[in-house]
Amino acid sequence: MIRKATKKDIPRIVNIYSKILELEAEGKVCTGWKKNIYPTEKTAQDAFSKNELYVLEEDGRVLAAARINQEQVPEYANCQWAYNAPDSEVMVIHTLVVDPDASGCGIGSKFVRFYEEFALKYNCHYLRMDTNAKNTVARALYKKLGYSERAIVPCAFNGIDGLQLVCLEKKLG
Repeated sequence: MIRKATKKDIPRIVNIYSKILELEAEGKVCTGWKKNIYPTEKTAQDAFSKNELYVLEEDGRVLAAARINQEQVPEYANCQWAYNAPDSEVMVIHTLVVDPDASGCGIGSKFVRFYEEFALKYNCHYLRMDTNAKNTVARALYKKLGYSERAIVPCAFNGIDGLQLVCLEKKLG
């Protein structure tokens, strides 16, 4: 079940961030994220406070989370998008995380499908997202789900310097 996050979900989401960051530090995953920089509890709190935070819950466990809104980060201006879509028809997913204990079970794909259905409910046929170029697992998933990489934008992003931001896009319908 995917639903709006509640305040009690924040520690659960932060726990997922921590697990991913720990695996990153051990060299077992490569997201390009940095402990105490991004993502943090503030990342989840900000999304929650704007009523934009969603979780995938199974059997009482939060297994994934993401922020969904129409906010295109400033770095997107440096991307040559395939579609010259009006902002009112663009939906964006941010900080999609899946609990490492549930990886490989299709959770990420379920969440992206929810995002697509959510966008259509708001008459948004143009979907955008980003990931770090280092995050080859996410890039492969998004490609499999029909997203095309439009640009790699060098930038400082979410407090991380020297990042290569992969901008992805998909048109629905």
